[in-house]
Order: sequence, then C-alpha cells, then structure tokens
Amino acid sequence: MKDSHSHPSSSAAAATTAAEPIAQNMIKLISNLCFSVFVFSVLIFTVIAITYQPPDPWLQSAPALTTLFTQSENATFHIDTSIIKTGEDISPSPQDPPLPFPSQSAAAPAVTEAVIEKAEERIANLTPPLASPADSDDAVGVVRGPCADAAAAGTLNCSDPRVLIAVERFNLRTFKSIAFFDYQTPVNGSTADECDVAWRFRNKREKSWRKYRDFRRFKLQLTDDCKYKVVHAGRWHSGSNARRNPALRPRNEGARSGANGKGKALPKISNRDDEINDTIPTLGSAINFRNGKYLYYSRGGDYCKGMNHYMWSFLCGLGEAMFLNRTFVMDLSVCLAATYNPSHKDEEGKDFRYYFDFEHLKEVASIVEEGEFVRDWKKWDKTHLKRNKVPVRKVVTHKVTPMQLKKDKSTIIWRQFDAPEPENYWYRVCEGEAAKYIQRPWHALWKSKRLMNIVTEISGRMDWDFDAVHVVRGEKAQNKELWPHLDYDTSPDVLVEKLKGMIQPQRNLYIATNEPFYNYFDKLRPNYKVHLLDDYKELWGTTSEWYNETTLLNNGKPVEFDGYMRAAVDTEVFYRGKTHVETFYNLTKDCKDGVNTC
Repeated sequence: MKDSHSHPSSSAAAATTAAEPIAQNMIKLISNLCFSVFVFSVLIFTVIAITYQPPDPWLQSAPALTTLFTQSENATFHIDTSIIKTGEDISPSPQDPPLPFPSQSAAAPAVTEAVIEKAEERIANLTPPLASPADSDDAVGVVRGPCADAAAAGTLNCSDPRVLIAVERFNLRTFKSIAFFDYQTPVNGSTADECDVAWRFRNKREKSWRKYRDFRRFKLQLTDDCKYKVVHAGRWHSGSNARRNPALRPRNEGARSGANGKGKALPKISNRDDEINDTIPTLGSAINFRNGKYLYYSRGGDYCKGMNHYMWSFLCGLGEAMFLNRTFVMDLSVCLAATYNPSHKDEEGKDFRYYFDFEHLKEVASIVEEGEFVRDWKKWDKTHLKRNKVPVRKVVTHKVTPMQLKKDKSTIIWRQFDAPEPENYWYRVCEGEAAKYIQRPWHALWKSKRLMNIVTEISGRMDWDFDAVHVVRGEKAQNKELWPHLDYDTSPDVLVEKLKGMIQPQRNLYIATNEPFYNYFDKLRPNYKVHLLDDYKELWGTTSEWYNETTLLNNGKPVEFDGYMRAAVDTEVFYRGKTHVETFYNLTKDCKDGVNTC
C-alpha cells in the first residue's frame, strides 16, 4: 500500500520539475522580445530625430501647409488674409544691434528699477543730502528735490537729474508692458511746473529689436522736503517741446543712391522717424560686380498672387541664395492681389518698401536691387570682349536642386520660370529633397516700420491699456456652406453677450476686423470704449508722416493705404492688447478653414 501511494506523488513531482524549465524559458523569451522591441523603438526614434527637419513657422498648422503645397493643381494660398504675420511675429527676439541715437549709447540697456537706483546713488554721491533721513519717502515716483526754497518759490528745474528719475519711475509703474530706453534730458513745458520728456521704447511683446519714440508732458510737484513727484502725465506725443528739431533730420531716405537730388523736398514733419533708411544699395563699380556671385530669379507665376504666397516664395529664393552663399537679386516691384484692393483688380507697381522693412532686410541678407543689377551687368558685357563676358548659368526648371548648384562657379545663376502654373512658382525650388537644406529666413522679413509707427501711434493713444477682439466677417460670413454659424456668432447682439463674459465693462476695446461697415459695432459702444482702425484715418491721411514718406518713395505720386496695409496694422494692434478674443477660438465653433477642418 505504501508503494502504491508513493507512485502518484513521484509522478507529480516529476511533472512539476519538467514544467519549471518551460516556464523559465517562456519568461526569458518574452523578456528578450520586449527588450528587442524597446531597442528597435529607440533606434527608430533616433533616426527620426536626426533626419527630421522642422517646418517653417507659419499661420497654419503643418498638415494645413502640407495640403496647400502638395496640391499642385491649385497650389496657391486661400488662407485668412485678415491676420497677417511676418518674421517679427514668429521668430525669437535677437540681440539688439547698434542703433545710433543722439547723445545716447546705441546699446543702452532698458531702464529698470535697478538702473534707476544706481542713478540715484550716483546723484547722492555728487550732491549732499538736503533733508534728514527721517524725511525720506520711498514711494514710487517720488525722489529728492534740490531745495525747499525752490519749492516755496514754485520753480521747477527740468534739467535736474532728479526730474528724469521721477519720470522714469512713473513710467515703469504706469506702463508695465513697455520697455523704456534712451531717455533725453527733460526740457521746459508750457508752464513753470511742467517738463517735456522724450524717450525710445519697445513693447515687450514685440520680437524685433526696433524701437519707437514718444514724448510727453509731465506736471511735477516739488514738495517742502525737496522731493519730486509726478502729479499728472500727458497723453501720447503731448510733450511737443521735447520732439526733435526737424531741421536736423536727414533728407535722403527712400531715394536711390546716386540720385541727382532733383526730387521733391519733404515737408518738415516734426514726428518723422529719422532712422528709416530705404536707400537702395549699389554695387559700386564694375569690378565689384564681376567679382560677386549672384542668384537671379526671373518673375514667375507668383506675381499677383496673395501676399502670403509672395512671402512663402520670396523667402524660398532668399533661403537658396543664403545656402549657395550668393547675393540675391530682388525685384522691389510688387503686384498686390485683387483681394486687397477695393477695385477687386490686381495692382502692379507697388513698392516692396510699402509693406516690409527694407532696411532690416539689407542688414541681415546680401541683396541687390534688380534694376541696379541688370544695369551693371549690361554695362560690363558692353565694355568687355566676348570672352570676358559675365559667366551665366541658366536654370530653366525648378527640378534642378540647390544642392546641384552648390559648386557652380558662374558669376550669375539665373533661374527662369517660364513653365505653366504651378510649375513656375518660386517656392517649388524648395520642395522635396531641397526642403532638408533650405531654411526660409523668416527673421529677415519684418513689416515696414512706417506701418509699425502707425501701430505704435494707435496703441499709444490708448495708453497701451486696451483689450482686443478679432472679428472675421467679409466673404466668410456670407459663405454659409463653409461657415454656417459665423454670421450669427459675430452679429452685434451676440458679440455683446459673448464679450461681457470676457472683457470688463468700459475698457478700451480695439476691434480688428474686415467688416466694411463702420457702424456695425455700435451696439458695443454702451459697454466699451470701442476703437476701430478707421478712427485713426489721419495717420495715413494727406497730412501724415506716412503719406509724405510713401509719396517720396513713389516719385511724388500719392500711395493708397490698401487692404494689406490695413490688415497688417490691425494685426499688430490686436497683438498688443492685454486680452485677445479670437473669432475661431472664442466667438464661433466654426472651423477656421471651413467645415470639418478643425
């Protein structure tokens, strides 16, 4: 019996022993498989990280861009033109370059509380204290004055450095979104207790290094214990005595280098921006021309397309020139597409400098204007023997890649775009394999500073304290098939209800919109201080700085403030608002690019 009972136990033990190696092998097999999957995943991720080229920054998402540029049968832009972005909106702010400014260091840092405290220390070391420490007052905007006798006499010495310190502190406290630079010594205002002060500044949200001017009138009080205090500050550009002397400004901006000087003289405009330099660079001599290397794009199918299309193509050409280490030959003549014109017709002969910052482009890229380039080219070929003519490589198709041209020794690489659309679009050069090598230099393309001066003027008149709403209407509101709810969601009654929950009542409200009827937003006025672009028409009217300077660029002919300029200014003022309300994110559930594109 004992043996019969022990046999089953032995069998079970043997089975257990045999099963253990199988289980262990299975665990090892699964572990090895998981480890292999992990290693393979890491390998794939590493390859992607090395080879991936990030897309150019743009208004649209990467999938939207892919869709736009892979549909060759309709490879043009059909995106929202009521919001316009350029390089200063999408690239990081670079280090400030040297910018000359009278009696100030070009690279002077922003005025901060720490800078003010150091200035006070220097003043204290130079001047003995005029009141006991017990009388000190650390309130913002209050510093020591020169003497109690002056307070009793009611006189104010605007050149006293303590006046400037009081103004600097007041500005820091009042305008928190502004970085201040290059204060000038205060001068007398209109009465004995007023001083006019000028400075340069930049909005902290702006990503470019450009600076703008303001000059305001301040009423200051000199207290009995010799301290300065700002008791009232004037509005934007109210300090007229601190504006620069217009007689000292240069008068050659916008003219071609070597011009005969017979053009119309500019009227004296006291607020003119002296730092804009729109002069067209010249090659200097025939020898300089022959020793250069150029990339020349003939006009293609991009001409008279929308401005977003233009920028996409232009930056492709400029990016290829940088890749090839060549000077880019650019045509300053722009054709403005019908969508921006009241006539609904394309308008040729617009100047690049109306819309973009040519001075900045010259600083960051090697460029030459097409007219100057062709003139020097013809002059060289005409005065030299045939065997010494300029070597030219003509490229008749975009399928010849920049990589294939990298080692070409020709003085001129001439890309010709004579094929039918869309084969004749400049941006086709940067497609496919070339996209891995050509980076569009977005940092080179900024909005015109003349337009940005209008933006600054509008924002300054609202004392930089406003909220903004972007209301897309126009043709989109009428297209119920693609945007079924947009018209209703942006109607006046609905806007009033929606904005009540987003913006405090009686705030300054700037409305960036393509709605053509000025009175459309009147129902918002009882609740907000409504501002529209057309409220500031005098900034581009016949007596404005913008009007006179663009007229000079256009050989004495007035320039229209067109739809693209309106959209550019609207966009930038919108960005400077403290609260942003977007049409397709806050006001409607419709998709930005139409039904089912969210």
